[in-house]
Amino acid sequence: MRVAQLGVGDPEVAILAGVHGDEPCGVRAVDRLLEERPDVTRPVKLVVANERALLAQERYVDEDLNRAFPGDPAADTHEGRLAYDLEAELEGCLTFALHSTQSHSEPFAVVNGVRRRTQEICSRLPIASIVDTGEFIEGRLFTATETIEVECGLQGSEQAAENADRLARAFLTAVDALPGDTVSRNVSVFRLVERIPKDRAEEYEVFVENFQRVDPGDPYAAADGTPHVATEPFYPVLMSSYGYQDVFGYAARKVDESSP
Repeated sequence: MRVAQLGVGDPEVAILAGVHGDEPCGVRAVDRLLEERPDVTRPVKLVVANERALLAQERYVDEDLNRAFPGDPAADTHEGRLAYDLEAELEGCLTFALHSTQSHSEPFAVVNGVRRRTQEICSRLPIASIVDTGEFIEGRLFTATETIEVECGLQGSEQAAENADRLARAFLTAVDALPGDTVSRNVSVFRLVERIPKDRAEEYEVFVENFQRVDPGDPYAAADGTPHVATEPFYPVLMSSYGYQDVFGYAARKVDESSP
């Protein structure tokens, strides 16, 4: 774990990158902030988490770090020990965690409950959607500290790296750590309601667009050519053919528009 700081004092906000080693976009955003060292109006902690996985360019070394919280200093896994140390490092900080995905090219936020502060911050980010995790938080950073995750774009893409830099600076402006103005906007809110399982197969396909309504009778995916058909309406979130081993993604319901 690599930790740095902008400004002087005890930080109450943090930017976190490198939770997954195959998602380098956030690391580039953190490194650019450290190169430029902008004048901040409140101290900011900058953390690059899973350096071993980043070096290997793999999602994790032993287990998914974002399913390993609260961790244990005596854990058998690298990520189990790292989760314990990372929770201690981020204690007391509103944490902005930069991720990327195989499912959606446009940035969106992931939160555990759309509370007033997170709603106000997210409405000032360049995103169109907020995803509320609902009950799906076991082992995630949300259980360790107040967190806003952002999916910056497609994994490994230059656009995701550019988005990560833009999102990090918008977040710092929204929490009054950088001077300037941000544009407030209405943002659609989706709440996860269930996982969408995968059958074991050689080939997977997804036929729907994330955040676009799927109606009963619509085929939304296929495993080895066998279609999966919706029985109830839902909004797909984090849906992709190969992004997850056991699920295509999540079904969500649309809640409302979030605005400041």
